[in-house]
Amino acid sequence: MTTSTDTIAAIATPSGNGGVGIIRISGPKTRQIATELTCLELKPRYAHFSPFLEQDGSLLDSGLCLYFPAPASYTGEDVVELQGHGGMVVLDMLLRRVLSLGARLANPGEFTERAFLNNKLDLAQAEAVADLIESSTEQSVRSAQKSMQGVFSEQVNELVDELTELRMFVEAAIDFVDEEIDFLGDGVVETKIRDLSSRIQRIQNTAQQGRLLRDGMTVVLAGKPNAGKSSLLNALAGHEAAIVTDIAGTTRDVLKERIQIDGMPLHIIDTAGLRDSDNAIEREGIRRAHLEMQKADCILLLVDAREGQADPELLKQLPENIKLTTVFNKIDLVGKQPEIMETEAGCVCYLSIKPENGLELLTQHLKEMMGYSAATENVFIARRRHIEALIQAQQSVQNALMQIQGNIAGELIAEDLRLAQNSLAEITGKFTPDDLLGKIFSSFCIGK
Repeated sequence: MTTSTDTIAAIATPSGNGGVGIIRISGPKTRQIATELTCLELKPRYAHFSPFLEQDGSLLDSGLCLYFPAPASYTGEDVVELQGHGGMVVLDMLLRRVLSLGARLANPGEFTERAFLNNKLDLAQAEAVADLIESSTEQSVRSAQKSMQGVFSEQVNELVDELTELRMFVEAAIDFVDEEIDFLGDGVVETKIRDLSSRIQRIQNTAQQGRLLRDGMTVVLAGKPNAGKSSLLNALAGHEAAIVTDIAGTTRDVLKERIQIDGMPLHIIDTAGLRDSDNAIEREGIRRAHLEMQKADCILLLVDAREGQADPELLKQLPENIKLTTVFNKIDLVGKQPEIMETEAGCVCYLSIKPENGLELLTQHLKEMMGYSAATENVFIARRRHIEALIQAQQSVQNALMQIQGNIAGELIAEDLRLAQNSLAEITGKFTPDDLLGKIFSSFCIGK
């Protein structure tokens, strides 16, 4: 447990007028401040109805005062919540009164940061608090709840425990190298490392789905002018988000739309048609289209079905490391039925946006790419930094596997396993640089 020398306070309810407004206080002076404000002897975890008094004894406001003594509180410190009327002016007056009694204004995320520092929750759980507040879909709410309950952390801690045992085994093999038994050569360590690598990969796959639930999947619509990009955006959004005309090159800039497909967040980006152009404005739009494609999770390449195939020169312009789905539009003009299939070049979908025919195949494909089938049960919320930590851990474990297969010195194997353990420990905060903590908690809202 850490002991803070200062007491913090902040308004914990959103800005604006409401029926109830809450001020949260945490730190060593909390009880003293609340007692002076209410003139009550506070009972732990008891809702006191009380006036909130100015310094001269006049009435400032009235409401409920709840006291949670350390360590049985959210932050692990003495905590008081003042529940008064929800007008912004009266809340500001009450907060100024609290600050005048010895508290200071809390920094963004400082309450949750103290909870983390006092071992009330680990870093992944702390991040899930912010993710729950910011969740925009039911699926992301449920997944954030799983992370807050420790589902993600528990799986990571199990991996860390296994790595600890493996490191002990390898260190023992190094220390007793002269013994007749070859601990590193009998296949036991190699088998354990393989199993560990498989488990990290499974967790990484689930975390990737959780990351998509949190951030949403970014899908860029690309293709030649008049291939149907803007029409597809409108069809997916359910309203006329983009201008659609028969004039080629209508879309000159990037148009973004956030939608949901069965509760799954999706960022759809319509871009300028890809072609050679002498128009400076259109060329700038095409340049921006390429920038968006580089950042996408998936590209939907729209092709007029009458062309029969995607233009090879156009395919060369697409980034190689981004998932590609080729959508052949206007199949009603060539007499083809809606269909979706996997090919060596990627997924191919045949449909007509106008008239709408086969669009449900594409939306189902997008849901599957976002991990829709698993999201209702076992997916926990995750962030990009979690994915990167898992990737680094996996790389270190793979390096250890290569070392043991090449009969390399046990010291190098032990070092790779140590690096893997540190990468995983960054997720829960057991091994985390201070600058990362500052970056994480500064993104929280004030009062949480």
